Amino acid sequence: MTESTALQSDHRTVLLRGGDVHSPADPFATAMVVERGHVAWVGSEGAADAFASGVDEVIDLEGALVTPAFTDSHVHTTSTGLALTGLDLSGARTLTEALGLVRAYVNSHPGERVVLGHGWDATRWPEQRPPSRAELDAAADGRPVYLPRVDVHSAVVTTALLDLVPGVTALTGYHPDAPLAGAAHHAVRAAAHGAVTPQQRADAQRAALAQAASLGIGTVHECAGPDISDEEDFTGLLKIAAEQSGPRVFGYWAERIEDAKGAARIRDLGAAGAAGDLFVDGSLGSHTAFLHEPYADAPHTGTAHLDAAQIAAHVTACTEAGLQAGFHAIGDAAVSAVVAGVRAASETLGLARIRAARHRVEHAEMLTPETIAAFAELGLTASVQPAFDAAWGGPDGMYAGRLGAERAGTLNPYAALLRAGVPLAFGSDSPVTPLDPWGTVRAAAFHRTPEHRISVRAGFTAHTRGGWRAVGRDDAGVLVPGAPADYAVWRTGELVVQAPDDRVSRWSTDPRSGTPGLPDLTPGGELPVCLRTVVFGQTVYVRPNE
Repeated sequence: MTESTALQSDHRTVLLRGGDVHSPADPFATAMVVERGHVAWVGSEGAADAFASGVDEVIDLEGALVTPAFTDSHVHTTSTGLALTGLDLSGARTLTEALGLVRAYVNSHPGERVVLGHGWDATRWPEQRPPSRAELDAAADGRPVYLPRVDVHSAVVTTALLDLVPGVTALTGYHPDAPLAGAAHHAVRAAAHGAVTPQQRADAQRAALAQAASLGIGTVHECAGPDISDEEDFTGLLKIAAEQSGPRVFGYWAERIEDAKGAARIRDLGAAGAAGDLFVDGSLGSHTAFLHEPYADAPHTGTAHLDAAQIAAHVTACTEAGLQAGFHAIGDAAVSAVVAGVRAASETLGLARIRAARHRVEHAEMLTPETIAAFAELGLTASVQPAFDAAWGGPDGMYAGRLGAERAGTLNPYAALLRAGVPLAFGSDSPVTPLDPWGTVRAAAFHRTPEHRISVRAGFTAHTRGGWRAVGRDDAGVLVPGAPADYAVWRTGELVVQAPDDRVSRWSTDPRSGTPGLPDLTPGGELPVCLRTVVFGQTVYVRPNE
């Protein structure tokens, strides 16, 4: 990809031509003009000649694809950056290998007060168990070590870290030789993250945002809160995002409020809403998602953190203040509690006000026809992570182990949500699963449960325009005149129109349908490579040597 000039003015006018531009304004567009941070025109190569002499810059796409930049609607930015720069256990194939990685990292980083790791998943190991405290103490050579499970809802830690948290053994979720959960986990996480210096934190945040930009992600929704990080971390991230060239950040602060004073505090933090990971329950992997019926491999139904009355009070306070509310809910009982609480708020304030607020639910994995219908009725956005199904779905996956095959087969029903008219916003929950937008769309289109599959086009929309709609913006995430110029340029193969099954694809691939094509995401094939990412007309990433 070549450029005629390298002007870097805030208000330069740019013509991109000679490629494919994914736009509903013109399904056969090959060129686009950007002016003052917005899309000014989209059209054909012949018409682009009329603009060529009056622009500040011409970019020859050389056949590349231009799409709206992706929005990742659920990210933990600091943790993502720390995983990029710290101890990553996601590739460990056995317990022994994981302990070896801990030992090697500890030996090569003698200056770190607390060693932070991420990504272990014992369900993928032949041993089918996490490390014992004695094993971890030996591997860590007496150092404080914090290793959250891949879902970040439980963690194994060393004795040296426990010694830094007085009273931890009396907290809910403490186990003498098993992963810590609940209040005990929150306490050791706070101690571990408290050892991170401001410079380390800022470096991690910048690393995460740079990684996002390199993947064509123009916007991230930071899901923070008092049980996940701290206010300094949150406000520091928003400051960095505002001051540097990079992806936009919309921040959500997951703190329950009950009145206007609480809402004002959320606004003072710079948050878009009191939403994100406001926990109604935990996770399936850690046996803490709240279920109606017991787990298949444990004699209980998980953990509930909020009931319907508390949910209703939060939604009511947020709606009255003009704030978005939102919740983390994975298990079917947790999702039912959210529905009951939001419905109770609608009976107080009126359905129209609740729908207009566009409250959101993160994850929303265990849904029923009744709760799906309620999401549509109440105007709730489902902020979901298709990579979860790719990682843990299927008849031999973790979901089936936790729930049994029948219940596991109901999880993440994206097709049913779309049929009901529920707005979808796609994300990664990084670092739980990696930042990987095209892989996320592929995971939704080739869901492990065939009846839950959606078209590539629908998945792409959920990962672009859907993320903007989830923050209340209907004018972005699409390349049409007047929209913000947030876009990415991709090297990819032939463009096609993929549908979720053969019955549809036989007719929908006809180019005469006027549907813009997208890359072929069939599993096994290469995913598109990002060449450039632009946010509000400003280039935030260029692939080296391009």
